Amino acid sequence: MFGSQSTPPMTSRLHSPAAERNRIPITEVLRQVLPAQGAALEIASGTGQHVAHFAVALPGWQWQPSDPDAQLLESIGSWAQGLANVLPAVPLDVTAPDWRLPRYDAIFCANMIHIAPWNACLALLRGAAAHLRPEGLLVLYGPYRIAGRHTAPSNQAFDADLRQRDPAWGVRDLEQVQDVAQAQGLHLQQRFEMPANNQCLVFRGG
Repeated sequence: MFGSQSTPPMTSRLHSPAAERNRIPITEVLRQVLPAQGAALEIASGTGQHVAHFAVALPGWQWQPSDPDAQLLESIGSWAQGLANVLPAVPLDVTAPDWRLPRYDAIFCANMIHIAPWNACLALLRGAAAHLRPEGLLVLYGPYRIAGRHTAPSNQAFDADLRQRDPAWGVRDLEQVQDVAQAQGLHLQQRFEMPANNQCLVFRGG
């Protein structure tokens, strides 16, 4: 049904300790909010650990990983080795005017918008609205400020470090993301408090 793919050698497999830690809690959220089957796009797939875990845990879903980094595309392919419900990873810059991708039942993105300029968040929300099927879900994972405040001192320190590295980066305000998403027809349905002071936001398209 989903086809197969050839993959790069294991030497191209990169490892993220954070992805290793949070993949199970994120999967539990996906199990709660997603139907039994569908097609999903993962944006900024990184090493590929997330999509590999999701594919096994949610076998009724076909997964399309993506990332703008060629080295990470190789790592994704290595992690997805032997998983028939993971399509070959595609290069995707969310700020591109045309993603050249079909519509999906769900779009997932973890830990991207705080390590990218604000216009990348705007582009992500705009592109997600354009590429979700009716009633499709956008799931965002990462740290957020809520009501103008950081949810933990560690998040405040992390935010300061990000902004020192690049003034265009930083932990985003949940309410601002929610407002921009709503302007694109994406409405916040659920918010899950996650380990390590992160949040999982679930938006539903029109």
